[in-house]
Amino acid sequence: METTWNNKVLSDVLGANEGVALRIKQAVLVVAGIALLAVAAKIKVAVGPVPITMGTFAVLTIGAAYGARLGLVTILGYMIIGAFGFDVFASSSAEAFGLIYMMGGTGGYLVGYVLATLALGALAQRGWDRSVVWMALAMLIGNVLIYLPGLAWLGQVYGWDKPILAWGLTPFLAGDAIKLALAALILPAAWKLVGRARG
Repeated sequence: METTWNNKVLSDVLGANEGVALRIKQAVLVVAGIALLAVAAKIKVAVGPVPITMGTFAVLTIGAAYGARLGLVTILGYMIIGAFGFDVFASSSAEAFGLIYMMGGTGGYLVGYVLATLALGALAQRGWDRSVVWMALAMLIGNVLIYLPGLAWLGQVYGWDKPILAWGLTPFLAGDAIKLALAALILPAAWKLVGRARG
C-alpha cells in the first residue's frame, strides 16, 4: 500500500484522480485554500509592524497537504486577490491595501509564504508529512523560509537601526512552536486515517 502512495500528498489520495472530476476537485481545493488563508490572516494579535496570525500555520499546512504545484497555485491565487485590493491580508484595510500593503512591512513574509509553500509541498511529496518528527522538521524549514525574507524586508523598509528581531521574530517564536507541533501531529494523523480507510 505504501509504495502506491510514493510522491503523493493528501490531496492526491482523496477524491477524484483523473479527468474533469480531478480538475473540479483541484479548483475547489484552491478556492478553499485561499479562503482558509484569508480567514487565518485575520486571526491575529497586533505586536508591531508584523502581527501574530494563524497565516503561517495555514500556509505550511496547505503546502504539505496540497503539494508543491497545487500549493503554489493556491498561494499565488491568494496573493493576486490581495494585490487587486481585496481585504485578505493580516492588516490590510481601506488605508493600505493591494500592492501598497504588499510593499509594506509584511511584504517579505508574503514572499516567504511562497517559498515555504513550495518547500513544504516538495517535502510532503517525499513522505515527510507521514512522520511526526519529519513533519516537525519540515515545518521548521518552512518557518525559516518565511522569516529570512521577512526580516530582510523589514530591515530594508524600516532601517537596520530599528529593533528588527523584536518586531519580526522573537514575538512569534512561542506561537510558532505551538503551530509547528500542531501541524506535526495533524498531517501524520490524517495519513493514518487514510490508510485505515483504504486498508
